[in-house]
Amino acid sequence: MKKKLLLLVAVIFSISVVEAAAQTTYTVKSGDSIWKIAVKYETGISEILAKNPQIKNPGLIYPGQKLTIPDQSSVKTMEAEVMRLVNVERSKKGLQALKADWQISRVARYKSQDMINKKYFSHTSPTYGSPFKMLESFGIRFSSAGENIAYGQKTPAAVMKSWMGSAGHKANILSPSYTHIGVGLAKNSNGLCYWTQMFIKPLK
Repeated sequence: MKKKLLLLVAVIFSISVVEAAAQTTYTVKSGDSIWKIAVKYETGISEILAKNPQIKNPGLIYPGQKLTIPDQSSVKTMEAEVMRLVNVERSKKGLQALKADWQISRVARYKSQDMINKKYFSHTSPTYGSPFKMLESFGIRFSSAGENIAYGQKTPAAVMKSWMGSAGHKANILSPSYTHIGVGLAKNSNGLCYWTQMFIKPLK
């Protein structure tokens, strides 16, 4: 199985489907909005709207309405395990644990899927540009950021072993410059895993 790694690290101052997945049904309650529901399920508004073409006006939903929510639990479980393993490695060096951020993971998942869709393996996306531009386009502001990508590794342990075996990737994982992390996994039609790690320090 072909396995590849690529890393990107930079500091900036002053500044579509992941996998065949099950679905769940949510009944809209009084006071709900599409954004509140998206946050509850740690998914994007666009993902919810894609599953619910009957919604013509995203600002108009009503109590009792049934919405289909994409269930990405199996993917999120693997992403969470990568983040746990990152913090295990950081703890060995006495470093602060990185905080998991679902919105960063969502962006990282888009990046992994984009590499599959556009058939490339690079930090520069023909769709989103650099990882920094991509994060910013999703409203994520940061003072420093970095990215690791890989493909071919079947498990969180395997991809972490590959990254930790590379000096540059390891440097990203163990960098004291970052405080938050997101991990995105996508699989192609043959089940090949594409992995993206995104690290940031939020801009205050």
